[in-house]
Amino acid sequence: MTATTGVAVAAPARSAGHGHGHHIYARGTFALYTPGANAITHDPKLAPVGSKVVVSGYTNAHRTKTRLYVKGLLPDREYGSHAHSKPCGEKAADSGPHHQHVQDPVQPSVDPKYANPDNEIWLDFTTDHDGTGYAESTVDWGFDGERHAQSVVIHETHTHTEPGHAGMAGARLACINVGF
Repeated sequence: MTATTGVAVAAPARSAGHGHGHHIYARGTFALYTPGANAITHDPKLAPVGSKVVVSGYTNAHRTKTRLYVKGLLPDREYGSHAHSKPCGEKAADSGPHHQHVQDPVQPSVDPKYANPDNEIWLDFTTDHDGTGYAESTVDWGFDGERHAQSVVIHETHTHTEPGHAGMAGARLACINVGF
């Protein structure tokens, strides 16, 4: 994981799948946006340039396990994080909405029937005194060939669960492309 001249170099997602599932893996160093960057900070004050991220796990037809590890974020701070439907881009909103296994017909989705940790991949975490954090999610569904998450976004706050605010976690601070 290195960043040179502001360009984040991230290892691509790797697949070991043979139709029975595959491993999820992406790592990067957050940098300001440049074309082709895989790990982007949209708010360097809360997700500093040079902080690191690793997303790993496994998905098959019946289960998806995802792990998020970050280093170099602000210490002793709560962050929200979710799998998103589109890849990272220049603008924070480019990563699209949260990936939902069963899509809410009303967007943006704030109904806890759809915006919940069983229908989405939620990876909220709190950093320690060194700015290191870890989260893990396991959902009882996998990704089909047509619809799959394409990134993990780190948000400003832990994720809300109440009706009208379910799934909301504040501003999008950083994003890494992930091959789910």
